[in-house]
Amino acid sequence: MEANARWVALTAVAPVAWGTNYYVTHEFLPADHPLYGAALRALPAGLVLLAVRRQRPRGVWWWRSAVLGLLNVSVFFFLVYVASHLLPTSVASTVMAVAPLAMMLVARGLLAERPGAAHLAGAALGLAGVCLMLLTGAEEVSVRGVLASVAAMLVSSFGYVLAKRWSGGTDVLASTAWQLTAGGLFLLPAAAVAEGAPPALSGPAVLAFGYVALVATALAFAAWFAGLRHLPAGTVGLVGLLNPLTGVLLGTAAAAETLTVRQLCGMALVLAGVVLGRPARGPRRSGEPVRPAVTPGTPRRARPRTPGARAPASAARTPGRRRARSSRGPRG
Repeated sequence: MEANARWVALTAVAPVAWGTNYYVTHEFLPADHPLYGAALRALPAGLVLLAVRRQRPRGVWWWRSAVLGLLNVSVFFFLVYVASHLLPTSVASTVMAVAPLAMMLVARGLLAERPGAAHLAGAALGLAGVCLMLLTGAEEVSVRGVLASVAAMLVSSFGYVLAKRWSGGTDVLASTAWQLTAGGLFLLPAAAVAEGAPPALSGPAVLAFGYVALVATALAFAAWFAGLRHLPAGTVGLVGLLNPLTGVLLGTAAAAETLTVRQLCGMALVLAGVVLGRPARGPRRSGEPVRPAVTPGTPRRARPRTPGARAPASAARTPGRRRARSSRGPRG
């Protein structure tokens, strides 16, 4: 229980950082260079993590890093950048709040993780809370922005579950670094062809890119993939509901607005959904035998043994073997 709470807390670093990314991108980064914006977010973060964890991909991880980098970084970062500039932060966050349900469905197919009643109820509560916080219907919504946000949600949900399926036997920081570096390398030539020369950046834009790359990308993705390795995909998806909650709090603080009763009720529903979807006990490691319960007072020989357990040496000796030894007489 305590271990799960620690992993949930670590995973929560990611959606909180991503909630700030929408605001920083919308306010400080150039709107007409989404490919360069995505590349300048991904590649520095990947290189920093490579410097921290100096490991290169081996074997199948060369092509796995390319696939995950394309899904979780190249396509996802580009679509999020576009949605951040076309949509208000609240609307973009609302669309991404459907991600828990999408991750549960993908995990059912790829990982055979059947979502429990608590996960489904938590997803419903969280989605209702986000809609209560954010859907006002007062602003005109860009159709292109909504489509970009929906596509980002679907691509990332599939990519995150695929990363969980392939996570065995690899270091979290190393695999995160490989994905970010591969995704950034895919984006650079595409940006050069489609957008020409890199944009001229002002001082605030450079600082904003530094924050987005180091905090909202390197730190956030390392925490996110660590959570995916130790928690069910449905639980991680529910923790992601902190993304829109952070966006609302940041927007309120930046605009010096007060939270309404409706928004406070929505935030309470989001937090209730995250808590409800948290697993009660840690997942059993794959391959670990299930030890049968032993009732106190049971004789030692009557206690059941786990499969594959070695029998005592005394039990391995058959009566016939004992008679054969005794017939030989004493050894001189």
